[in-house]
Amino acid sequence: MSPRQQLPTTAPVHPGGPRLGDPRPGDPRLGGARRGASRRAAALRVGMLALALAWIPLAAAQEEAEPPARRLITIDSSGGTQSGNLRFGPIVYQHPEPDGVVATVSNLTIRGPRAELTAPEGELIAQAQGRREAVFDGGVTVTRGRLTAVGATLRYAEATGLGVLAGSDGARVEVRIAPAQEGEPEVVIDAERVTFDVDTDTSVSEGEVRLLNGDQAARAERLEYEEDANLGVLSGSDRPQVVRTADDGGELRIVADEIRVLTDISALYAVGDVRVEDGDITSEGDEVFYDDEEEVAEVIGDPAIAVDEGAGVRLETARVRQDVRFRFVEAMDASLPTPYTVEQFLLVREKAP
Repeated sequence: MSPRQQLPTTAPVHPGGPRLGDPRPGDPRLGGARRGASRRAAALRVGMLALALAWIPLAAAQEEAEPPARRLITIDSSGGTQSGNLRFGPIVYQHPEPDGVVATVSNLTIRGPRAELTAPEGELIAQAQGRREAVFDGGVTVTRGRLTAVGATLRYAEATGLGVLAGSDGARVEVRIAPAQEGEPEVVIDAERVTFDVDTDTSVSEGEVRLLNGDQAARAERLEYEEDANLGVLSGSDRPQVVRTADDGGELRIVADEIRVLTDISALYAVGDVRVEDGDITSEGDEVFYDDEEEVAEVIGDPAIAVDEGAGVRLETARVRQDVRFRFVEAMDASLPTPYTVEQFLLVREKAP
């Protein structure tokens, strides 16, 4: 029934008069007919509303399923060649120069001598935007802002917006992040593979990861790094550790379940069964803040325990101050504010909207 159609308010009138069986005015069947028509109209309206409501999540799901335009990749091999099936793929881009094939996708630029673009089987390359994949090999360089990464191969999927840069034949991926300000150290990351997210400024390094930042060196199974925030999160079943080497060759070692590093100011936050070792001094607690400029570790626990074997000192308290420069420990007033907060070490995705 059309929404504009009006339900009858009286019995139908025919030119020849009432037909046999038509309800007469006052006939109880007339009220039943009206009620039946009203029920049918109401049922139709409910059905149309249900259909409209069902379409809303369906349309939303379809919109969500469509990858955003920023994930679409563009490949240029000017001065080189294109071959393969130009309609259905794969299309092969080659260039005599080692960085002659240039691809751009969102905030990433990918360079190498060869790339291959594919679409799902049976789909035209031009109509498969958002579902295509690109593979680069022969030596690949990735740049984004202050970051430059070098590896053997890279595989990118438009559906996820993720590009995985990997090494080969024992070679590893090297990532270098230039300092935001002059005088700051360069950050160097070494890993088996690095995944770049084009929707953010985040990369995830995996496989015996090593991070170098000035006089600090870290090891972990996994490193998530936000480039704009200069924030790295080290984690893994093999507990991460950070080693800080002093000018006199002495080493400060921090081991924990998770370690977060602000590389631009060389400060860190470690949490989960934390252990801080510096020569004869060892401190243990639930969490620790370390300021490399001040060379001070603040160990927090219930209790935090510090042992100085050389001085014969043992402390058990809520907060311990471990001075790395002058190599001593002391109890801290638990009511005093700390120069750092956990919120300073949160990733963007972890912060409240």
